[in-house]
Amino acid sequence: MSDRPPPILGPKPVLGYADSRLERAAELRTNRAALEAMAADPRAGAYVIGGEMIVAKKGEPSQPLFTLAEARGLGATEEFVFLGHLDGAPRFGIGMAPALAETLKARDDLLVTDLRSIAVQGLVDGDHLPPIAEAKAILHWHQRHRFCSNCGAATDAVDAGWKRLCPSCKTEHFPRTDPVVIMLIVDGDQCLLGRSPRFAPTMWSCLAGFIEPGESLEDAVRRETREEAGILCGRVTYYRSQPWPFPSSLMIGCHAEAKSRDIVIDATELEAARWFSKDEIITMLTRTHKDGLTTPPPVAIAHHIIRDWVEDEVRLD
Repeated sequence: MSDRPPPILGPKPVLGYADSRLERAAELRTNRAALEAMAADPRAGAYVIGGEMIVAKKGEPSQPLFTLAEARGLGATEEFVFLGHLDGAPRFGIGMAPALAETLKARDDLLVTDLRSIAVQGLVDGDHLPPIAEAKAILHWHQRHRFCSNCGAATDAVDAGWKRLCPSCKTEHFPRTDPVVIMLIVDGDQCLLGRSPRFAPTMWSCLAGFIEPGESLEDAVRRETREEAGILCGRVTYYRSQPWPFPSSLMIGCHAEAKSRDIVIDATELEAARWFSKDEIITMLTRTHKDGLTTPPPVAIAHHIIRDWVEDEVRLD
């Protein structure tokens, strides 16, 4: 490792969609009387989701929380999901048809935009991001799982939106979460970053990939790195995780030790990959790189994985 002191990059940013203050109170999801009482609670609030669009009242910052009457007045009448309690106040997610959300963009008093824009631009208070992510992920699941995968019959939403039940064959269906490893491959004072064709033109980031059935996260890190960049990895250390509701992933952050150096990219996954020094990464984090190269924004776990390595808070040697 370098003998120089860690770079001073200022206060650490908050990781998006994580560190929720919400108490999910899962034990109440099957309690009909409690759910009715919470829906009648004057402190109850709801987040309105229409496909990829989040609806909020315009302001500085905008307010994404509506009363239940306000939410229904907007036309939010699809699935109704109990999210939990925030400081004792019930919180719900209510879905609306994506086409209806699009029509609300014409209203001067509403902000209707995607969750990525809300998070990156700081358009709402940060405490709202985790419950919005929760609501968006589960409402998306409802939109895609209205029929039983066992017999094809239409299913019913039950347990406050946390299960779908087939009335025909009685099969129970539960929300899915897709685990993804996202990793920074490290070799001394250098790290490996890649570029997807989907990225902004200047951005380089960690490699990532879905964990396959029957696979540990360590094995997934090694496999994905070998497949995408031709690099062999040794030790893998867990960093932290982040819900990523696009549509319903869980990003599992890791650092991994490189055991080889020669890069051979899979052109179907990456358009480029290369090694970066810590000094160059610092300029990317601070947006001072001579060629304008950047890392992902602070809302993404990749930013934190990279920054903590740069600041010598992660050691693999």
